[in-house]
Amino acid sequence: MGDTRIDIVASRRFNARAMEHKAGKSQTASHERRATRYENVSIIGDGGMGTVLAMLLCEKTEADGEQQVPMHRVRMWGYDGKQLAEIEKDRENKRFLPGYKLPASLEFEPDDEQIMQRVDLVVSAVPCQFIRGVWTRLKDRVPGGVPIVSVAKGIENGTLLRPTQIIAEVLASSCVVRGAGCEGQDTQYAIRDTRYAVLSGPTIADELARRLPATACAASNDARLARRIQYTFNCPWLRVYTNTDIVGVELASACKNIIAIAAGIIDGVGAGDNAKAALLTRGLAEITRLGVACGAKPQTFVGLTGMGDLVTTCISPTGRNRSFGERIGRGQSPQQAEEVTHSVVEGIATCKSVAALAERHRVEMPITQAVYQVLFEGKPVQTAIADLMKRRLKSE
Repeated sequence: MGDTRIDIVASRRFNARAMEHKAGKSQTASHERRATRYENVSIIGDGGMGTVLAMLLCEKTEADGEQQVPMHRVRMWGYDGKQLAEIEKDRENKRFLPGYKLPASLEFEPDDEQIMQRVDLVVSAVPCQFIRGVWTRLKDRVPGGVPIVSVAKGIENGTLLRPTQIIAEVLASSCVVRGAGCEGQDTQYAIRDTRYAVLSGPTIADELARRLPATACAASNDARLARRIQYTFNCPWLRVYTNTDIVGVELASACKNIIAIAAGIIDGVGAGDNAKAALLTRGLAEITRLGVACGAKPQTFVGLTGMGDLVTTCISPTGRNRSFGERIGRGQSPQQAEEVTHSVVEGIATCKSVAALAERHRVEMPITQAVYQVLFEGKPVQTAIADLMKRRLKSE
């Protein structure tokens, strides 16, 4: 009897220690998971992609005992405070992502200073040609050391800079002055230590909002930063990969919008599937040529942010750039086709920048040049197609 009592006590002690060990391991695992992701995220921009990423992050939960708790605190900022307030009131982005109710946990912050407080990661979801203006407004509020991940796709007109380069240039000009800075006094400047990344790929916002399976790529020169962004955005319906070729990822995501306009034109004139297949293939070839000339890795362009994003953009019936091109193919002028588009057609402005970039690096981009001539020089669509077909014969 005594031995039995001793065995029971020993068993209880063993079970207690086992439970403590298990709880300790669970707590350690929880800390490890937190160390691989960003918990407090501020999203700059209230467009479709910014909205759907906010939804995705808000819906991610993890077990805390018997409860499921949010993994992230997400706040959204918009350039137009009135428009942001309407989204908050309706709990729906009726202009850029209609039909989807926003999570109750999503916070809206119109104040420039507050949106940059208590933040681990900043997402720049601003269309490329508006990035400079937005970040010039916010630059003095950005805390040092907080990484910025861009989801914009384009090349800035004039400067020919990629989205992360634009932000870096703006923030580099925002030095913290120590001292009065008056004449005769020394003025010192602090260099900002911001790290940059890109989240890109075949990610149509409407499909992400419907939780349809998709993939994306987190790219950064800093492999550790890319991994943390990977863990932050990865979820059951979005599989995120990493890449260290930020140049290639940004160039591929910008140039594919030009080819998408051409694909829409092909659809509009009814040129057929053979023509569209040729367009995608040769379009990818010229995008790759430009990317390599700018220092990108060739393999990037056959990956998710190259071929993957190109295919999606050129076949999606809801894609802004393809739809814009289709209206031109059906007879509308570029101006008429743009007027009926509710969102920014990035490929229009990007076409100017990429044509200039190709000229700078002496890279042949006949499809881009043809789209440029149709959009800005009034060249008839059928003439542009005929000229492409009559080009000098050569090996593939």
